[in-house]
Amino acid sequence: MTVILNDKDWHQLPFEKVVDALGVNSSTGLAAEEVLRRQKEFGPNRVTARRGTPGWVKFLQQFNQPLVYILLIAVVVTAILREWIDSSVIFGVVLINAIVGYLQEAKAEKAIDALSKMLPVETTVRRDGGKLRIRSEELVPGDVVLLQSGDRVPADVRLIHVRNLHVDESALTGESLPVAKHPDPLAADTILAERSNLAYAGTLVTGGEAESVVWAIGDRTETGRIGGLIAGAVELSTPLTKKIAQFSKMALWVIMALAAVTFAVGVARGGHPADMFMAAVALAVGAIPEGLPAAVTIVLAIGVSRMARRHAIIRKLPAVETLGSTTVICSDKTGTLTENQMTVRDVFAGGRFFSVTGVGYEAAGVLQTDGADADPAEHPALVECLRAGVLCNDSHLVQKDGRTQAQGDPTEAAMLVAGEKAGLSRTALHREFPRVDVIPFESEQMFRATLNEARPKRVIIVVGALERVLERCDDALGGDGGRSALDRDAIHRAAEEMASHGLRVLALARRETDAAHTRLVPEDVSRGLTFLGLEGMIDPPRPEAVASVRECQRAGIAVKMITGDHLATARAIAGQIGLQGPGERRALAALSGRELENVPDRDLPETAERTSVFARVAPEQKLRLVKALQSRGHVVAMTGDGVNDAPALKQADIGVAMGITGTDVAKGASDMVLTDDNFASIEAAVEEGRSVFNNLTKFIVWTLPTNMGEALVLLTAILLGKVLPVLPVQLLWVNMTTVLLLGLMLVFEPKEPDLMAYPPRDPKRPLLTNSLVQRIGLVSIIMLAGSFWLFLWELRAAGATVAAARTAVINVIVLVEVAYLFNCRSLTKSIFAIGWFANRWAIAGSMAMVGAQLLFTYAPVMNTLFHTAPIEPGAWMRIAGVAAVAFIAVEIDKWIRFGRHGNVRAIPE
Repeated sequence: MTVILNDKDWHQLPFEKVVDALGVNSSTGLAAEEVLRRQKEFGPNRVTARRGTPGWVKFLQQFNQPLVYILLIAVVVTAILREWIDSSVIFGVVLINAIVGYLQEAKAEKAIDALSKMLPVETTVRRDGGKLRIRSEELVPGDVVLLQSGDRVPADVRLIHVRNLHVDESALTGESLPVAKHPDPLAADTILAERSNLAYAGTLVTGGEAESVVWAIGDRTETGRIGGLIAGAVELSTPLTKKIAQFSKMALWVIMALAAVTFAVGVARGGHPADMFMAAVALAVGAIPEGLPAAVTIVLAIGVSRMARRHAIIRKLPAVETLGSTTVICSDKTGTLTENQMTVRDVFAGGRFFSVTGVGYEAAGVLQTDGADADPAEHPALVECLRAGVLCNDSHLVQKDGRTQAQGDPTEAAMLVAGEKAGLSRTALHREFPRVDVIPFESEQMFRATLNEARPKRVIIVVGALERVLERCDDALGGDGGRSALDRDAIHRAAEEMASHGLRVLALARRETDAAHTRLVPEDVSRGLTFLGLEGMIDPPRPEAVASVRECQRAGIAVKMITGDHLATARAIAGQIGLQGPGERRALAALSGRELENVPDRDLPETAERTSVFARVAPEQKLRLVKALQSRGHVVAMTGDGVNDAPALKQADIGVAMGITGTDVAKGASDMVLTDDNFASIEAAVEEGRSVFNNLTKFIVWTLPTNMGEALVLLTAILLGKVLPVLPVQLLWVNMTTVLLLGLMLVFEPKEPDLMAYPPRDPKRPLLTNSLVQRIGLVSIIMLAGSFWLFLWELRAAGATVAAARTAVINVIVLVEVAYLFNCRSLTKSIFAIGWFANRWAIAGSMAMVGAQLLFTYAPVMNTLFHTAPIEPGAWMRIAGVAAVAFIAVEIDKWIRFGRHGNVRAIPE
């Protein structure tokens, strides 16, 4: 028979129709012959790897960049000049950049490989009337799968018989608590996170057991579909690479145009074509910023090292800078902004509220009432309530890797911890009040009950939803430990107060019985219970996340929560961590996934802009939200740890995965992994990213006047029909040595204060602002004028040879660069304000550069290689004078534009 697979129908069909549609008898399972037929039709149950771009193509793509074109031209030019060493060095830079870029590829392939690993190796099925253990990849649609606590669900299944089944779907939907499952049909428009009659591949059964039938395998599962979303997400270039690409294209055409003009003008003035061609080559060599790609790579690599020390591992170099220009952070809630550890916050017992301090599964904390510490011994009702929570409990707390972790239901673990804070040990209580019988939690009854020894009697304890427990109570435990009248209104008001703060509320009750009672049945808990109290719990926000969100908002970065959890819980957590809406009112807007479905694409960008909390969101909706924000020009960082986060992580300008709780899929799709799962590390990474971009801008502002000045010197000489003041090989010396010994010292410039005190850069803002372009022009003109003046002075007034005059010009270019290096340590503040010695690398590099120039000028071997000659002491005075003029001019420019203390912005507008 033909099996019709439609993933839209399974949750709304009664299970009888499901098994009919899948052509299987649930009591016997599929026959062996039918299994073979379906295996041929549907293939194996595994997520297939998508074929990526061939490796050699990825490698060649690294050369397809305008700046690399310029460097390749430099390689050819220097080879024509027979400067084989320089040609090899430049080509080496190109090759290293290509290798680094190549090694950063294949992120999607790794993510999909991790998806395959999430599927379990073996599973239990019913075939031919018997139970079998088979490899999960042998499953076919229609297989009857038997699930029990501890199993990973092997495929997407429709539940047909359920007993107390709970499934942890946090990695897929973001739901922080295990989901209670049932076999009943649901409405057609039920969202994925609420399809409680389905279980999904890769999720974990935390309790109970079930029979189910497979309706999707491999790529057709929800996990496999997410793999398709990851493969289909578009890799975006970063703000840095966009700006470098724009600058490189401009530089490429400008350099080519200047070289052509040089050749044409020289020939028109009667110059020999071969000589004019070499002059044009010299101009191109001087104008090409050979060190820029290497500097970009080194700046980013040092940023990677700094971030690693602050618990952020970068998987892709440009991600360092991208964080610095981030305008929106879309954060998952569970485990990212919160502890991912349920915590009892409030207890209502004996008619009064008690607050519980401490966070997570650590027992550090106390109980308080009316603002003061409460001694549990003085509050019998409180002790009885907490004792009941510990006894009616199957969870355990264990130590693993130095951290306390829960085994079992997180809400039960939270009650264990609350009991320990009152001095109630689980081990001691279960020894004193051993369990006799239990009624497990069922989604239909919404409570669980235990029968425990309480010699000479026995006691029945019930924990569950308030409405189910309270209707079974006849009285309540008073503050003195005695029975009192049941005030239902007061209890409901207390529960509503807890729920208003996003707490999940459980009610606790008990009833004494005689020692002959050995078996617990539903009639035993139908009436006659004594109400003990309420425990309100929540997965609390990380304290450091609160401070981090505040810092991000101070820096002009919007923080949005995108979670699979319930809207009320998400809104409560958002309020506690201080999320705000846009605009002056800062009103917090929240939407559910179902509401989001009804927002048309044309309205989504505006909705995404003004909404700060998105709850019960499906994976494709996360992806849709990221794209909507990007359509409004935002640079989006997406944080997350689950499988459901992976497509949006990959689509975002920078994806940030959690290193401890994060799935392999999320890590594989991310650009950055936080080793401490701490949202506060993102704020540190943003600060480092801004510092990286600032230092890179300083390098560009420093290096361009050299290239522009050299080009202007050569162009002016040709236009005036003069002897060339510098030779191509000398320009290569200047460009390569100054970048290494001077320019790269700006990489080590300390972070400027108040980096987080101003909004992110506008992604549309050019790499170089008007004020910086004007400063580059100023220094270039000073370099041009100083070089020509000195060249002519040395020839005419000092009677130097052409070689000595050229040597003086090279030295003036270098010393102007040394002076200008200290100007560029801050683009807005005076060197006297930031301190001469704050960057010792700049001092060391300048001294090394001066030493190299002395060798260049006076060493015979250097005179031979670079056609230089020794110069007189007087020439050094004139060289220093030109450098001083350049230094003073830039300092005056900064003082005029930004005042005595400089602008707070590290990069001027």
